[in-house]
Amino acid sequence: MTRKYKSPSLTVDGIVEIDGKIVLITRKNEPYKDFWAFPGGFVDYGESTECAVLRELFEETNLKTKIKGLLGVYSDPNRDPRGHTVSVVYVLEYIDGLLKSGDDAKEAGLFKIEDIKQLNLAFDHKRIFEDYLKKYK
Repeated sequence: MTRKYKSPSLTVDGIVEIDGKIVLITRKNEPYKDFWAFPGGFVDYGESTECAVLRELFEETNLKTKIKGLLGVYSDPNRDPRGHTVSVVYVLEYIDGLLKSGDDAKEAGLFKIEDIKQLNLAFDHKRIFEDYLKKYK
């Protein structure tokens, strides 16, 4: 079936808190190369957003996680300079693994909430972080 209209791309992002600190990665590629961001990425065709966020988190951070809840859906057409993306953002619980960067992540780190407030985050991740604080802190 051929579509005659354009659709946004579907992405996921995950927020993981470990011992009061939040996991962030630096992006290896443009857009926002070298900016800190929540781990995440594109949903593969045939993949659920739930499976995608667990896969992306593991690929970028080496952490095994499980979903605690849905933070929200972020759909501003201008959130990604590559084109219209819609991100489903989950709050995840750490299960196992040693934090290290992989795949599209240049670095991976744990940050205190106060320190994240001072960072310039990629995409609309500052807004996502603020929503996380309102809902979970």
